[in-house]
Amino acid sequence: MKEKMKKRNLLGIWVTLAALICVSGVLMFIFVSYSKSLGQQEISKEYDKYYVMIADDPKASLWQSVYESAFNAGLDQNIYVEMLSDRFSENYTKYQLMEIAIASKVDGIILSADESDEMTQLINSAMKKKIPVVTVFSDNANSARISFVGIGNYNLGKEYGNLISELSEAGNSQYRTIKVSVLVDSNSRDSSQNVLYAAIQEAVEEDSRKHPYSHSPISLSLYSVDATNRFSVEESVRGLLQKKDDLPDVVVCLNEIDTTSVYQAVVDYNEVGKISILGYYDSEAILKGIERNVIYSTISVDTAQLGQFSIDALNEYHEMGNTSQYFTADVSIIKKSNVSAHLKEGATDEE
Repeated sequence: MKEKMKKRNLLGIWVTLAALICVSGVLMFIFVSYSKSLGQQEISKEYDKYYVMIADDPKASLWQSVYESAFNAGLDQNIYVEMLSDRFSENYTKYQLMEIAIASKVDGIILSADESDEMTQLINSAMKKKIPVVTVFSDNANSARISFVGIGNYNLGKEYGNLISELSEAGNSQYRTIKVSVLVDSNSRDSSQNVLYAAIQEAVEEDSRKHPYSHSPISLSLYSVDATNRFSVEESVRGLLQKKDDLPDVVVCLNEIDTTSVYQAVVDYNEVGKISILGYYDSEAILKGIERNVIYSTISVDTAQLGQFSIDALNEYHEMGNTSQYFTADVSIIKKSNVSAHLKEGATDEE
C-alpha cells in the first residue's frame, strides 16, 4: 500500500514538473517571438536623421511641450527626435549629455545653453565634428551655434513692465511705493536677464512719465534665486517671503519653476491677496493659480513654434549650409479675463 502511494506521489510530481516545463517553454517561445518581432520592427524603421534635445529641466511641462512639438515636426520629415535624458536612469548634467551626444555622432542637437566657457567649448566641439547645434530659450552667443530659438527678451521685459504699471493703478493707494522683486538666476551669466530687466525699467519709467498721477511710485529690485534644482529654488523663494517686514507687493517670475514655487509659497504663508504674481508659461497649475486669483497673470510662450523652429533651423543648415541666426516665438498674456479659454483648450487637448 505504501509503495503504491509513493509511486502515485512520484507520478504526480513528474506530471506537475512536465506541465511546468511545457508552460515555461510556451512562455519562452512567445517572449522570444515577440522580441524578434519587435527587433525587426525597430530595424525595419529607418530615419533620415537623428536629433537630440538637451534641456535644463526635461520633466518640466514647458520642455515637454517643446519636445512634443519638435518630435512631431521631425516625424513629418522622417527625422527621429529624442529627449536625450530619457535614455538614462541616472541624472546626467547637460554638459555630460552634450559629451554623450557628440560621442554618439548625432545629426543635430537642440540645447538649452548657458554662457559658461565649458558650454562654449562643447558647442564648438560639436560644430567642429559637423554636428549643428541650435540653442533654445538660453543662448550662448559666443559659441559657433547655428541659431538661437527663443523669445525677444526686450519685448518680454516691456510686457512685464506694462503689467507692473497696470498693477500699480489697480486699487493701490497713491503715493505708497509699490515694491517689485524680479527673480533672476544667481548662477546665470546670460546677458538676457539684464536686457529683460532693463526693458522692465524702461517700460515702468515711460508709463510713469505719461501718467504721473494715475499710479503709485514703483521700486524695482532684483532677487537672486539659486536655480541649481527645484529644492534650491523653493528655498530661495521662501527666503524672500520670510521677510515679513519687507515683503514685495509684486513678484516677477521669469520661468515656470519660479512661478510655481512662488505660487505655492504665497499660499503656504497666507499672503494671497497681498502679493501679486506675474508668472511665466501656461502650465495647468499656473492657469489654475490665475483662476483662483493667486497669480495675477502669466506670459504664455508658443512652445509649438519653438519646437518647429528648432527642427527648421537644423534642416535648413543640413540642406543649405546656413540658417537664420534667430527665430523668435510668439508670446501672449493670460489673465483672469481670458484664463477660462486656455483651461478649456488644455482640456480639449488632453481628450
